[in-house]
Amino acid sequence: MAPLIDTAHIEGLITFLSVARLGKYTAAAQSLAINHSTVSRRIRDLEKALEGKILEKGVHGWELTELGTRLIPTAEQAEKVFLELKSIRDSDDSLRLSGIVRIAAPDAFTTYVAIPAIAELQVREPRLRVEIVTATQQVRQRRSGVDIEIVIGEPKVNKAITHKILAYRLRLYATAEYLERMGVPESIDDLRYHRVNYYIDSALQVDDLDLGGRKIPSYIPGISSTSVYAHLASTLYGAGIGLLPEYAATSPELIPVLPELFVHEVSYWAVVREENARNPSVRACLQVLNEESRADRFKFSSQVVPGHGES
Repeated sequence: MAPLIDTAHIEGLITFLSVARLGKYTAAAQSLAINHSTVSRRIRDLEKALEGKILEKGVHGWELTELGTRLIPTAEQAEKVFLELKSIRDSDDSLRLSGIVRIAAPDAFTTYVAIPAIAELQVREPRLRVEIVTATQQVRQRRSGVDIEIVIGEPKVNKAITHKILAYRLRLYATAEYLERMGVPESIDDLRYHRVNYYIDSALQVDDLDLGGRKIPSYIPGISSTSVYAHLASTLYGAGIGLLPEYAATSPELIPVLPELFVHEVSYWAVVREENARNPSVRACLQVLNEESRADRFKFSSQVVPGHGES
């Protein structure tokens, strides 16, 4: 059995104990003031560390396996230690997170990753304030006024800490109405007859995103915008084929186009100045961003399509 020594495993033990008591992930999530996907991920990570199943689906909810039964005393001890530490922290208000953390991030990352993560953190830390500026641009060498920058593609910066947050993929999508009206492309070359909704070429400052568009040798610009949401809306309204992040293209109206022929892999990276990395509030925000990026809805991000390597 692998040793349970890090913070994530302690959280996993407490989460496991809550599920064992309540029988449902949703009830445990509500009890712990976290979301359902966080409960699922913590249990999955704990089972991976233990190399065995600790819960199994029963008639009346989740039930303990033999390994789970043996784990209960350890989980109860972890809960006891956690409650003692929480009591110490709550008795000393200076240990609570506070102040303002300023984040610059692309709009899609802000909505799908940052907001769910930060909202949950603020439930636990009501004195913490977070300001998010949405921008899709290269990392700024002079980052005054921003504590955390989320950029697309691995950044090259001095005197800063960089960390890969999430890998994702861009794919082509269209509505059934559009494909019926304009025809279904059967090759990349066929896209020269179609409008493609993507970034404004002259305003695009991010090389990794620019490369995504350049993988299509020829196409007719559709509705171009600096916003992913404009690309998404344009596609849903039938203005063309959208070049969209997989994690955002969840509408049942969107149909993958050339799924076996076109994919472009991209990644989000966090950039933090060395002096900001010592701020507990900044570190806490980074931690929850990392945790949220591991949610089930992003699990496809680690898969590699045959013939395409990681970026």
